[in-house]
Amino acid sequence: MPAPDALVIAAVVVPPAGGAPDAARVSGDLRDCQAMRAAQDMAVWGNLDRCLTDREALEYWPGNRYEERHLFLARIGSEPVGLCSVTLPLQDNTATAGIDVLVVPRWRRRGIGRALLGHAETVARTRGRSSLDGYHELPLDPPEGARMLAAKSGSGHLPMDHPATAFAVAHGYQLEQVERSSRLALPVPRDLLARLEAEGHAHAAHYTLTSWDDHCPEGLVAGYARLRVRMSTDAPTAGMDWQREDWDAARVREDESALGRGGVQSSVAAALHRHTGELVAYTVLTWRPEVPGSLIQQDTLVAAEHRGHRLGMLVKAANLRRAQEKWPPARSVLTWNASENQHMLAINTALGFKPAGYEGEWKKRLG
Repeated sequence: MPAPDALVIAAVVVPPAGGAPDAARVSGDLRDCQAMRAAQDMAVWGNLDRCLTDREALEYWPGNRYEERHLFLARIGSEPVGLCSVTLPLQDNTATAGIDVLVVPRWRRRGIGRALLGHAETVARTRGRSSLDGYHELPLDPPEGARMLAAKSGSGHLPMDHPATAFAVAHGYQLEQVERSSRLALPVPRDLLARLEAEGHAHAAHYTLTSWDDHCPEGLVAGYARLRVRMSTDAPTAGMDWQREDWDAARVREDESALGRGGVQSSVAAALHRHTGELVAYTVLTWRPEVPGSLIQQDTLVAAEHRGHRLGMLVKAANLRRAQEKWPPARSVLTWNASENQHMLAINTALGFKPAGYEGEWKKRLG
C-alpha cells in the first residue's frame, strides 16, 4: 500500500461510448479530470470555450477504431493533483503518440509533472511509438523584454520563461510550429458579409456553393472524405511527424455519429466545381448547447488545384451566415491557424477575427 503522501497515477475508467449522456455516467475520476481542465481554462482564459463538456468527454475518452485514448489521474492521498493522457492513432500515423500533462497549480514544482510525463512517455514507448507530440496554448502579450523561443517552422515564437515552454524544453521537446488562435465577435455585420461574398463570387464563376448540417449528403460523402484526406496533407504541419490520414465514407459517418453523441452540432459549407461536380472546398463550424455563446471553427480547406478563386472566403462567409441564423445565442467564433498560413490568416482578418492567443506544437523523437 502506498504511503499517505505518495504520488499515485492510475488509469481513469470511462464507460463505453454511446451510452445515455447523463451526468451519472461521469465517474469520480473523470469528473476530477474535467474539474482540473475547467479550473485551468477559467484561470487562463476566463471561459470554458476550449474545454470538453462532460458529454464530449464521455464520447471522446473511450476512443474508437481509429484512435486509442488513455487518461490517467494523479492523486496524493485522496487529493487530485494532476493528469496525463496518451492518444494513439491506429489506422495511420502509427509511429506517433499525442502526449498531454496538467498539474494543479498549487502542486507544481514538486516533480509531479515530470512523473506524469514519464508515465505517459512509457505508455507510448511500450506501444511502439517513436515520435511524441504535444501542445500548449498561451494568452497574448508575453511580458515586455521576455526571451522568446522561435518555432522551427520559421514562423512564430513563444516566451522561453513560461512554465509550459520551459517544461517542454527541459524534457527534450522541440517547438516545431506556433499556431495563432483568433476570435471573431458575432454577429458579423451583414454589409461586410455581403461585400466579401460579392467580391468572392466575381472570381468563382466556375463554382457553386452547397451546405449541410451534421450529416453529409450521401451523394457528396465520398468527395468529402477525399477532402478530409487532403486536410491531413495540405494544411501546414511544419516538422511534425504527421502523415496522410486515410478517410473514407465510413470514417466520415463514424466521425459524424461521434460528434452527435457528444452533443456537438455542426454546420458545413462547401464548394463544388460546376464542370466536374467535384467537391473542392469546405469549412466546418461546431456549436455545443452547454457552451452556447461560442462557436468553434474547425477545418477549412481548398484543394490546391482550385485555389485562387476566393473559395476559402466564400465558404467561410456562407457558413458564418448560416451559423448566425442557426445558433443565435453564439456571440463569438474561436479558431486556430498555423502562423505560416498567411493566406488563411488574411481571410480571417478580413472577416474580423482578432488574435486571441498562441499555441505551441511540440515534438520529441524517442531513441
